[in-house]
Amino acid sequence: MEIKEVIFAYGHENIQATHPTTLEITKEEKLSKKGDCIIAVSADKALADLNSEFKSFLRREKAKISLMVEAGEFADVVNAFGSPKLILAHPTDVVLRKSGYICSRTLAIQADKAAIDLSRKLVEKLKNPEQKVKITLTVKV
Repeated sequence: MEIKEVIFAYGHENIQATHPTTLEITKEEKLSKKGDCIIAVSADKALADLNSEFKSFLRREKAKISLMVEAGEFADVVNAFGSPKLILAHPTDVVLRKSGYICSRTLAIQADKAAIDLSRKLVEKLKNPEQKVKITLTVKV
């Protein structure tokens, strides 16, 4: 069984995508160069906005999630895991982590990629504020 959620967001000129352990999408419109894990801004959804059925799938033991980031002709996929401990309630952020750390901003843990691991061609697209970004979240249980 699987369930999907789609988030639309935009690129930003200050996107660095150099963080070694996390990757973040935010509803915030502004981004400083310090936000090196952020890959997209002005998102139309954060964790609090995700469908309750999607959240319940993600909280199942052994739930697997893939996050596909598409910008123009470039795309990349990050695979991670859900957890029964996920809170999934943050009003502005969505964070994937390579670690097992969980807080209100955490979508998934034990990810196989962080911001720095994304395709650099994709990251170049994400630096354009006009670039619409489609993020497809797919949970399989």
